[in-house]
Amino acid sequence: MADLATTDTAPVDPANWTCPAPLRDQPVVVMGHGGGGALSAELIEQVFAPAYGNPTLAALTDSAVLGLGGTRLAFSTDSYVVRPLFFPGGSLGDLAVNGTVNDLAMSGARPTHLSAAFILEEGVELAVVERVARALGDAARAADVTIATGDTKVVESGHGDGVYVTTAGVGLVPEGVDIRPQRARPGDAVLVSGPIGQHGVAVLSVREGLEFGIEITSDTAPLADLVAAMVAVTPDLHVLRDPTRGGLGASLNEIARASGTGVRLRERAVPVPDEVANACGFLGLDPLYVANEGRLVAFVPPEHAEAVLAAMRAHPQGTGAALIGECVAEHPGMVVVATGLGGTRVLDLPLGEQLPRIC
Repeated sequence: MADLATTDTAPVDPANWTCPAPLRDQPVVVMGHGGGGALSAELIEQVFAPAYGNPTLAALTDSAVLGLGGTRLAFSTDSYVVRPLFFPGGSLGDLAVNGTVNDLAMSGARPTHLSAAFILEEGVELAVVERVARALGDAARAADVTIATGDTKVVESGHGDGVYVTTAGVGLVPEGVDIRPQRARPGDAVLVSGPIGQHGVAVLSVREGLEFGIEITSDTAPLADLVAAMVAVTPDLHVLRDPTRGGLGASLNEIARASGTGVRLRERAVPVPDEVANACGFLGLDPLYVANEGRLVAFVPPEHAEAVLAAMRAHPQGTGAALIGECVAEHPGMVVVATGLGGTRVLDLPLGEQLPRIC
């Protein structure tokens, strides 16, 4: 493993870290409720879904597909509270655009317009705000979307964390495209667009002052063009999901449960960069649960899998794409991993999140 050191003179003591996955009977909101795992699902199912209760929301997809005036629109919103604001390969501004663009793309949509709402803490340097805003604008231009409207609020010192950003977006869904987790079918090939775990480890490295002998950069990137290349092969893509909070493991579990199917994953087929594997091994993390911000997982009918995989590998955002498993009729609602030693293990939905505040 590469040499491990700290960027500060004081050593990092993992014993002082706190677990973001508390017990489920907490009477108050805890960090695990925002981690994309079982606690997040319970919060949505027990608090928000009953309060809002409508068929559109019940699908619980990354973006809602709406029919308006004969046009199919995808609509999504997300808030970004990453700490630190800037990290190797990206920033809060990049995430605020790419995260919402990618949520729209997971419905097969071509994103067109975003809103951007800033919540600023009193005392934050205007130079920091400007840097975030410029990064957001640059990312929007790179993703070919327009920031059409926005808002700004200021909270008192000590009641925020510098800068928070909420973006909402809309995009156009082509005719014949119906991409949602409920469409996973036994026999579907499970594809991932590239190496996993880079974003979460990149954020952790600067947050905790760790060096792993090589700089690990975030994979944050817009994926709409990659999705368009996949749809051009066949509009009959069953499921797309960007594995952000909770990583690949959480996304696969959500798809298995929504579709009532099982997933069989081949551990050695999952592309994990050596530097990510080494960092996770040192820190006791499972890379399958580490967040990504520029990757997608796809469930594709077997007759189209080879052609879709080739199209992914021909695109700059999919050069590391791989076939990592298949959807099966056995063990519905569960994800099972075939390990490199010839055994199997259940990849369950995480309770909270290994790394809080990463998107």
